[in-house]
Amino acid sequence: MMEAEKRRADLKRTFLGLAAFAASLITGLNAAVAAPQEWEWGFQDAITSIMVQVTSFYDWLLVMMIAISALVAIIMAIVFVRFNKRSNPEPSRTSHNTMIEIIWTTVPVLILVAIAVPSLRLLYYEETIPEADLTIKAIGHQWYWSYEYPDNGGFTFDATMVADEDLTDGQLRLLTTNNQVVLPVGKVIHVLVTSDDVIHSWALPPAGIKMDAVPGRINEFWMELDTPGTYYGQCSELCGVNHGFMPIMVRAVSDGEFTAWVAQAQAEFAASGALAIDVAQNGLSEN
Repeated sequence: MMEAEKRRADLKRTFLGLAAFAASLITGLNAAVAAPQEWEWGFQDAITSIMVQVTSFYDWLLVMMIAISALVAIIMAIVFVRFNKRSNPEPSRTSHNTMIEIIWTTVPVLILVAIAVPSLRLLYYEETIPEADLTIKAIGHQWYWSYEYPDNGGFTFDATMVADEDLTDGQLRLLTTNNQVVLPVGKVIHVLVTSDDVIHSWALPPAGIKMDAVPGRINEFWMELDTPGTYYGQCSELCGVNHGFMPIMVRAVSDGEFTAWVAQAQAEFAASGALAIDVAQNGLSEN
């Protein structure tokens, strides 16, 4: 008897140790790195209030799905055990039960209401754009993004993927762009999204954002970044042969850093734009 109890205690300790190891592994995989990680199980850390609510809604749905699956599994197990031919050789001839029909009609309705209420609340929160502190425009091309800052002088720049051979230490393959979208932390950013060729999709997972870029149409969304850092996304629409090489790189900075970057960007991209016009008009080459 004592030996059996000791064996059970050892088994329990082993199980708890494995559970703790798995929890630490998952936490490590999802630690505050704002980019996709190998073997990642959960969402990236939320950097907007929208993503916080998306994560909460997901957790609620996950609990509900597990509860429903467990209930169905238990009911099926009871049916298999109690009402098989051997255990129940004389089956019931019941063909109608009012209470059961009320239950299996009412319960799914209540479940759908429990899902619909937070879902509609979240959709309303996402779609209601507050007064913006800054507006930018993202334009999809095959296969890169370009950005406009109309509130900061109207400068424009392209953001193309950095090729493997040009990557430096610390830069992420297939996610690093030559120019980043720089945005201030703690400000409401109003983003306009469109395309000049086919349908693209501007997606930034840690912000809870995914918006289609449709030719001839302007879609919009908002976000408020709450944590400085560099965050990565990609085009999430099958837009052609180089669809997988159309990354998004966002750098969230303080107000002071954003103001300094705007001054630098105005000079840099205005000069680039002037050179492009000169090339187009006079047939000059950049060399």
